[in-house]
Amino acid sequence: MVAGPEAGAEAARARALAVLRIRGAALGVALVPAAVAVVLLVGGLTGRIGRADPVTSSGGWDTARWAVTGIALVVLLLAALVTAVVVRARPALSPSVPIAESSAPDLYRLVRDLADRLEVPAPSAIALTPDCDSWLEDRTHRAHAPPRGRAARGGRGAGARDGARAEQAPVLVIGSPFMWWMRVAELRALLAPVVAGTGPSANPDIAAARRFVRGLDAAVAVSARAKSPLTAPAHAFVGWVARLLLRACREHALEMERCVAAAASERAQSVDYGLRIVAQEQVGLAYAGWDRLLTRVALPAWRMGRWPSRLDAGVVSALTELSRRDRLAEGFASRLGERPACDLLEEPGAVDRAASLLAARLFHGGPAEPGPDWSPVGWQQYPEEVVDRKWRQEAARLHRVLDALPPEPAEGAQPARPPAAPERPARPEYRIPRPAPQSPEEQSPGPQPTGPKTSGRPQPSGAQSSGPQAPVPGERSADPGPESSGPTLTRVIERLTADGRAGDLVAARLGAELAREERAEAERQAAREPVADGLDAGVPGVPGLPGVTWGDGLADGLPLFPMQPPRTGRELLADHVTAMVCCAAVDTAGAAPGLDWLDGPVLLVDGVRRSDLGHPVLRLVDDGDAGPLGDWLGEVGVRPEKPVRLV
Repeated sequence: MVAGPEAGAEAARARALAVLRIRGAALGVALVPAAVAVVLLVGGLTGRIGRADPVTSSGGWDTARWAVTGIALVVLLLAALVTAVVVRARPALSPSVPIAESSAPDLYRLVRDLADRLEVPAPSAIALTPDCDSWLEDRTHRAHAPPRGRAARGGRGAGARDGARAEQAPVLVIGSPFMWWMRVAELRALLAPVVAGTGPSANPDIAAARRFVRGLDAAVAVSARAKSPLTAPAHAFVGWVARLLLRACREHALEMERCVAAAASERAQSVDYGLRIVAQEQVGLAYAGWDRLLTRVALPAWRMGRWPSRLDAGVVSALTELSRRDRLAEGFASRLGERPACDLLEEPGAVDRAASLLAARLFHGGPAEPGPDWSPVGWQQYPEEVVDRKWRQEAARLHRVLDALPPEPAEGAQPARPPAAPERPARPEYRIPRPAPQSPEEQSPGPQPTGPKTSGRPQPSGAQSSGPQAPVPGERSADPGPESSGPTLTRVIERLTADGRAGDLVAARLGAELAREERAEAERQAAREPVADGLDAGVPGVPGLPGVTWGDGLADGLPLFPMQPPRTGRELLADHVTAMVCCAAVDTAGAAPGLDWLDGPVLLVDGVRRSDLGHPVLRLVDDGDAGPLGDWLGEVGVRPEKPVRLV
């Protein structure tokens, strides 16, 4: 039981010594053959071993002496190999955006004052990461150190008052959503237990134990990445030894970290304890809003080749909307009148841009730098440049799949179904209200919606048609007009309702088409120059930031944390049909694309979000029943026979 910070530090030191004893035991095992060989060689030279009987000594003792010496040399070489890999392997580094003291003097001053109140060393530097968490990270390994020129030009760290100690102090990594959602007092209370962890970290035994464990972990990673057949046996042996040592010291290392955390929490009790309870509530709320923002809002943009450049600012809007909807969070939005923690940064917009780019790289695997196919997008432009374009791209993909399908069998020439197959129940009649006939003087070239309009948006040229009126779906014409054969919603509905197996076929084709597009995008990313791990030369378009620490495993362009599992064929088909319906609503009924901070792309009719489209689309996709969708289209005033504009 830990009774105080000093007792917790002593318990952590005891566990650290246990880890170091395991390291010493491993070294002792490696030196045993060498010690035996030395004893045999010295005993032979002094005549104390093998000289009493010259006849037997010339055979047995000499053979044993040279055999043990050879074994000792092999064991020493293997031990040297393992030691070299463990020492030289670069430990894992969390992706983050380094914050120089010149770009956030108020934040560094807050951290220093907090360290002084806690009577612990101040962190050597501060970094932000696109995650709802904060921690201390040891970056004293020489592979993590910046170039000498950059280190000489950089400003002093948060703990620069004591040079030698500051070089060994860990780096404080703060979740970037906290900087925008939390107030300054809440951030100080939240960081108090984290900063208090620098006290136990300064203990030499704890620091040595942590370096040993991280070195073993890095050695396992190095052995797993080995691909050369010549070095594969050596890396396999190193990995086996490292895993063996990790299993031996796992329990002690876990208890050491628990004791360190307990000691830090106990030490931070005297600093803003009451406010810390409120701050912990904000952590859970921030995590919920951040998750919804990434999965519902950012992910569609990333799939379109666009990355929102103000994700952290979007967290405030998302959490404010969540506070408005959730009665449990009613009082949280009232805090927005206080000073936000992002005011501690000199250029919050630049930092937000860098953190947003890192989030796209981390969670989606996008390129490391902006480019023609990977450009930023602001929240004001999101509905037009992401939502509308997403709908039209998916609608275009759906029509490409329909174009590639085999033609439908002619009326009366359909093959008979197998007698063993059960009969499908009769589908409800597909009804879409048609506008009343107009006189030639009243007709206009543009589409006239049957429902109210929200704005006088100019209709696209693709929606204008002076050809014959399209027939009602279900009434097949021998010579369909150009509208019914073009990119119309009627064509999609007729195809899905014509045959019970059409939905499965279209869904499979959509999955294959999307897989081809993803492979082509992966090949384009692989053709780009890979980004080396570690510190980049700088963040494009972000002045004042020294660079982004990409971390390990990001150079190959693969996301470390995929946001969502792959969608099924039915889900893809439902998404594409929904996109087609939204395109038709925008082009023929005066609807508009919109952005909901918690749900992502939405359809606005008369300025109001329509969230009732999912059920009619699922009835069409799953059951082939177009009746509910027809009623919905008639209510909104959508003209399904009119062509839509595609991308």
